[in-house]
Amino acid sequence: MKVYLFLILLFCSGLCLSQKKKIIRKADFPTEFRMISDDILSKGKAYEQLRELTKKIGPRFSGSSNLTKAEDWAVQKLKESGATQVWKQAVPVKVWNRGKESLEIKIGNNSWKKINMTALGGSEGTAGQDLVGEILLVKNIEEFNKLNFADIKDKIIFFNVPFDQKIVNPVETYLEVGKYRWAIPANVSRRGAKAIITRSLTSAFDDVPHTGSMSYDTDDNNKIPALAIGAKSADELEEALKNKQKIIAKLNTTSTFGETKTNFNIIGEIPGNKDNNIIVVAAHLDSWDISEGAHDNGAGVVHCLEVLRAFKNLDIQNNHTIRVVLFTNEENGVTGGEVYAQQVKKKEEKHLFAIESDAGGFSPRGISLDMIPERRRQVFEWKSYFLPYGVYDFDQTYSGQDIQPLKKLDIPLAELVPDTQRYFDIHHTSEDTFDKVNRRELLLGAVTMAQIVYIIDKNW
Repeated sequence: MKVYLFLILLFCSGLCLSQKKKIIRKADFPTEFRMISDDILSKGKAYEQLRELTKKIGPRFSGSSNLTKAEDWAVQKLKESGATQVWKQAVPVKVWNRGKESLEIKIGNNSWKKINMTALGGSEGTAGQDLVGEILLVKNIEEFNKLNFADIKDKIIFFNVPFDQKIVNPVETYLEVGKYRWAIPANVSRRGAKAIITRSLTSAFDDVPHTGSMSYDTDDNNKIPALAIGAKSADELEEALKNKQKIIAKLNTTSTFGETKTNFNIIGEIPGNKDNNIIVVAAHLDSWDISEGAHDNGAGVVHCLEVLRAFKNLDIQNNHTIRVVLFTNEENGVTGGEVYAQQVKKKEEKHLFAIESDAGGFSPRGISLDMIPERRRQVFEWKSYFLPYGVYDFDQTYSGQDIQPLKKLDIPLAELVPDTQRYFDIHHTSEDTFDKVNRRELLLGAVTMAQIVYIIDKNW
């Protein structure tokens, strides 16, 4: 009798373990991952959609007619991709107009020489008048802070701080030297300088100037023009200054702030079959005024559209609502992200996860995880499923700018991590064009986005 009881217990234990193992597995992920990859790589529409966005519409700066065209385009593409509900979310944006701009320098008694430049986004202009001043080279912010008022007054301060070429991950050095674009101009403005010139945030050694956002202190009454020059011009200018040559700069810009306008976050979703909890797939629709915005961030936009298309084409029965959010005003304000987060809180919407693609359309290498350790460990358990697709880096901890406001609501965040070795060669420049995007690499990014959304949907 004891033997029979033992055998029965042993059988039941095995059955329970088998059932438990089946419950933990929940889906045959290698098979499902392959199905998603096959569909996107063979039937994906992202590349042609990117061609439409960049070539038929072009630059999509906040407040521009092109961004309005892109919003209408995005509504249509979300519907075509399978979204059953699509709507616009109004976002007020403070309009900045670049206008005309030029920079010339004069070394000693030589004639004026034109320098490639671009004003930083949000910079004060010179009202179309020539601003003339002597250039003062400063190595870094620490050296600048040691200067007294007399050294700085009426000078044009020049920071030539390059990318550290020894750092393998370009994102790290971008974040390290980025303060010289977005934060240091306010410091220089407070201390009586006439203008600030910065080296473009780039890993390249060409002469292409990079724009990007910057800001002043709200109570600053001496807001000065801020501009960037290419790496080649920056090094040549520093060399001349090191030779103790007096260099005069002549700057003329007509950049101004205009009226506040309304742009829109464009949102589309596939409702969940199990509940209304939301998984966000995000990118920003706007770009800089000087750029087609192919990598930044047209690539991210079509990644998101492709996730929806693949889910619908494969008839994946998603447990939770898959929501695509194409944010506005990321480049010079991030008001789209703020408005979305405010509405999530107001409506008390339950968000399980949000991932953004905003680092270009190069080959995917990982997924950065900005979430509590418990959630990170859960994602780490799935790393092996991504390895066959060249996706291995899950160690980074940042997330996209647009979804950052959701962090205050304790929502797990993530960002697609493409190979960024070439990204900062063209980031925020006129060189960020459709021809710089490879179709295969672009589609692989969409594969990774769809795979992580699928596995989150089936497990969280």
